[in-house]
Amino acid sequence: MGGSSSTASAPAEARELREQEALASAALSLPLLRAVFSRSPDLAATLSLPPASFRSAPPLETPAHFQDLLASLGPSIASLFFSRGASTDAGAGDWVAFLRGFNSCCARARASLPLAALLRVYAAACAAAGAPCGVQFRPDEDGGGDEEGGKVVGELAPGEIALLLSMCWVMAWSGLAPRVSGGEEGGKGEPVLHPDVSHLVLSALVSAGAVADDEDVWGWEVSAAGKGVSVQEFTSWVISTVPGLGNCLSRYVQDRFRSSEVDPTKESSVSTGNTTFDTSDAYLLTRGRAWSISLSVRNTLSEKFLPASVIGMDTEDLLYRSSLHGKGLSRFWSCVEGYKGPALILISAFSKTGSDNVDAGQKWGLGVLTEDGFENKDTFYGKEKNIMYCHLHTQLKTYEATPKPLGLAFGGSIGNERVFIDEDFSKVTIRHHAVDKTYQHGSLIPNQGYLPVEASILDFEVWGLGGQTTKRQQDIFKKREDIFSGQRRKIDLAAFGNWEDSPEKMMMDMVSDPNRPRREER
Repeated sequence: MGGSSSTASAPAEARELREQEALASAALSLPLLRAVFSRSPDLAATLSLPPASFRSAPPLETPAHFQDLLASLGPSIASLFFSRGASTDAGAGDWVAFLRGFNSCCARARASLPLAALLRVYAAACAAAGAPCGVQFRPDEDGGGDEEGGKVVGELAPGEIALLLSMCWVMAWSGLAPRVSGGEEGGKGEPVLHPDVSHLVLSALVSAGAVADDEDVWGWEVSAAGKGVSVQEFTSWVISTVPGLGNCLSRYVQDRFRSSEVDPTKESSVSTGNTTFDTSDAYLLTRGRAWSISLSVRNTLSEKFLPASVIGMDTEDLLYRSSLHGKGLSRFWSCVEGYKGPALILISAFSKTGSDNVDAGQKWGLGVLTEDGFENKDTFYGKEKNIMYCHLHTQLKTYEATPKPLGLAFGGSIGNERVFIDEDFSKVTIRHHAVDKTYQHGSLIPNQGYLPVEASILDFEVWGLGGQTTKRQQDIFKKREDIFSGQRRKIDLAAFGNWEDSPEKMMMDMVSDPNRPRREER
């Protein structure tokens, strides 16, 4: 009987092993996972962050318990997902348990499951660090729930959301840290400057209704005590606004496993000391905004913004900045013409006069991400209908019975643009729109209301995201246009023949002395 039972369980175990290996191999190679598994007693160290210290740029403050939380990150992941696979006597059963743990945090799953795993890690790390945490894992007796027979419940206060987001950014930083020299810490370098995440915290609170009045947005601070959000509300916000946050744990575990097999002496590094990268957050595209965009986009552009959140954007990708190149549509066009690749447009503005819609003197920002480059057309264009509008007069002007507006626009329709920037780049108009494929319906800025809002533009930036190949193609286009312009400006005097015999000279002489007698030559 016992032998029969053992024989019957063997096919089931073999089938589970094949299934777990198939799931795991989609994320990392099995040889790499076996190498990590062979050191399973040291998984806590393998999953720990590289030695580093972090600081916030003034006037921001580093969240309390931040360093202790980061120190507890690796042991928390190991205890939650790999405790049953860690054994000094590694066998086939332990290998399957190790794969189960790896697939629990790294295998592809519906959006809520990776985020639930991340929240469990955050709660465990907070408990180990002695930090307050309103998130709890509640097991279910019937085995149902989000993860391993349970679900994550509780509430996140604004400060806890900031701490969680900061932890996630450090997890993303760890995957790039080995390739960036100058980041060695532990007394060997300067503390790493982590970005401002307060705008993400505010977005979560507004989405959940914790900040219900638009007037409360102005002057809001993370340190101010206020209503938090439930785990369910936070999950909904992540899935709809920053879906990349759910992949944070999976990416971190894979990066730590890869780095454990890399020889530090052979690994290439990127020095930020003598490059064109900017970490001062002097541009509208700050590192915090770059990370936010990397979490929100669902295409390859995410990989462009993630390094920018660590080392800043490469300033060679800056196509146009109004404070540097001058305001106006013609200045803008001279910088972006010929760039046929994705681009990011950022606008900083403030309301000129107080009204029932927007308070005077309040600054706000707006962004547009386009994948089609720029075209000078008198109609909207883009992959979807009415995405972008860019129209300026060329040198060859023609009569128009109903001239089209000159300027930039995004969304809406001609005459009812969702966002319209005038020809001088001095004013931007924001409109409410019920149906718009560029932006979601509703307000784009706090207290917008249903009436058009006019504001003065403070700064305007355009960043090229197409890489070096697209920039070289633009440079070639500009050189060709300069050659054509030069040729058009040149006058070939030989084509006019002899000046003394030309009709032009005769007309000039008649104008200078119209009564002068002329002999007609026959």
